[in-house]
This record gives sequence, structure tokens and C-alpha cells, in this order.
Amino acid sequence: MIRVFLAIAAVCGGLSVAAGAFAAHALAKQLSTRALEIFETAARYQMYHALALLCVALLLSHAAVPHPAGIVAGWAFISGIVLFSGSLYALSLGGMPWLGAITPLGGVAFLVGWGCLAIAAWNFKQ
Repeated sequence: MIRVFLAIAAVCGGLSVAAGAFAAHALAKQLSTRALEIFETAARYQMYHALALLCVALLLSHAAVPHPAGIVAGWAFISGIVLFSGSLYALSLGGMPWLGAITPLGGVAFLVGWGCLAIAAWNFKQ
């Protein structure tokens, strides 16, 4: 699981940088100011949670017995990236307003991830 989380964190982090550059250079004149802000929010939260996923992987790799909450945290962060950032990317690019209903589910997944990370950290035994 650790290698999976590390690899996904690296891919998500790299894609976040690419998305930010894409927004700054290719989309700046194509999107409205509001749509560009939404896209940039998606990229920012993707990077934050790619780093959080990296922290989960590092915590799990140093635990004598990884706490199950750490694994839940990792999957919650991945789900949050897909649901929150993914829906915001699609919303800003395609203007499909129904995608706004999916975004809060990603936010909840992020909150679950942070809560589970706290539990795993509290129960950390080296």
C-alpha cells in the first residue's frame, strides 16, 4: 500500500503542477476570470492533498504496525482529489453546473482523510 500511495502522490503532485502551468499559460485567455479561479482552486487542493498523501505513506512506512486509519486516510485523500479537484476542473472547463453537487463529496473525503490521519498519527508506534 505504501508504494501505491507514494506513486499516486507523485503523479497527483506532478499533474497539479502541470494543471497550474496549463491554467497560467493556455487557459488564461480562454476562460472567464471565475472559471480560471475555480481551475486554480482545483490545482491548489490537488497539490495540498498530494502532499498529505505523501505524509500518509511516510507515516505508514515508519510504523511497526500501520494503523488501519492510515490506509483509510490515504484512500480518502485520493477520493477527495478525484471528486473535489476533478469536479472543479470539469466545472471550469465544461460549465456543467451539476458538477457543483459532486464537489462537496470531495471536501468530505478530504475531511475524513485528515481525521483518519490524526487517528493514525495518535496511534503511531515505531
